Amino acid sequence: MSASKRASLAILLACEVGAMTVWFSSASVVATVQQTQAVSAQQAALLTSAIQAGFVLGTLLSALLSLPDRYDPRRLFMMSALTAAAATALLAFLPPTGPMVYALRFVTGMCMAGVYPVGMRLAATWAKGDLGLLIGLLVGALTFGSASPHLLAASGGADWRLVYGVAAACAAASGCAILLCGVGPNIRPAAALDLRKFTQAWRQPAVRLANLGYLGHMWELYAMWAWLAVFLQASFTASGMTAPAHKASLLTFAAIAAGALGAWGGGALADRVGRTAVTIGAMAASAACALAMGWLLGASPWIVGVVAIVWGITVIADSAQFSASIAELSEPSSVGTLLTVQTCAGFLLTLASIHLVPHVVAAAGWTGAFSMLAVGPLLGCVAMWRLRGRPEAAKLAGGRR
Repeated sequence: MSASKRASLAILLACEVGAMTVWFSSASVVATVQQTQAVSAQQAALLTSAIQAGFVLGTLLSALLSLPDRYDPRRLFMMSALTAAAATALLAFLPPTGPMVYALRFVTGMCMAGVYPVGMRLAATWAKGDLGLLIGLLVGALTFGSASPHLLAASGGADWRLVYGVAAACAAASGCAILLCGVGPNIRPAAALDLRKFTQAWRQPAVRLANLGYLGHMWELYAMWAWLAVFLQASFTASGMTAPAHKASLLTFAAIAAGALGAWGGGALADRVGRTAVTIGAMAASAACALAMGWLLGASPWIVGVVAIVWGITVIADSAQFSASIAELSEPSSVGTLLTVQTCAGFLLTLASIHLVPHVVAAAGWTGAFSMLAVGPLLGCVAMWRLRGRPEAAKLAGGRR
């Protein structure tokens, strides 16, 4: 690996971690606010789903206009991160919930469309037989960035306004630093706007199957991230543990952050044994954890903690490989657009699963809710198994299906 590639990837990863701290800052804020005032399940869900909805709209507009393929991805990242930082900073001057808060989270979500898929686009420009690892590193950075607010919340009575302030500062710094990142030799800018690229995500069978696998993965992922802290607090309280909120935040950070190891390891493994093999194995493992976790409410914190960590690793270990598959199955000038389409569809689906969880918990308990989440990765396994049997799968990971 050349020095310029190493330096650019290091800068990109650091910027991705910093920018993504604004994404899940509200999840940790809810855990902190609930220690002193009531926050309903609907309000907590809106804080997360507002940013998901904004991300969906942002990625839809970005894909329709082919922004990642037509403009310098670094400048798109910079403008998005700085705007997200400003929107997050304003939250520190408002009540923890309310219409204006949800609106600012929506704006932040739109801006993340210029951070996450654009970061993957930048990583792909440097790929040379290591695409799975590179995007895995990026998803690992996203994972750690998403987990970091939980660590701040678990630090012991941190004011929720401080969580937003630190997240905003990290995003602003990342927006400035991304200009130091280089662009790799694989960049193929699109000459003009071509709306036909948008439909390739469904018209091409192999791309469609990779996207269906991704949808199964996303059905579970963000709902698990959004509700794990709430489940752990309920479980620790039922088991009689002292300071359950603090310990739930700490374990939530550990479980989500451990996913960074899963993303990195999954990327390295997929480049060697195959994309479909890793995605099928990871989704089967995460589905098993989801099915088990619901039965562990009030169980020994050690058992709950082990399952949570394993779930945190496996639930994200496959994520980068769906993006890597799209990059390998697509035309070079369409990669940025199709990656954005993929993330748009995936995050649109998360709006349903995130909001369904509290309703299913009320009707069937945590066992029913987490079993519902397991359906997604199980169906994703079917889609990736079908992709594995197609001739186009020979393009994946240098012929490693």
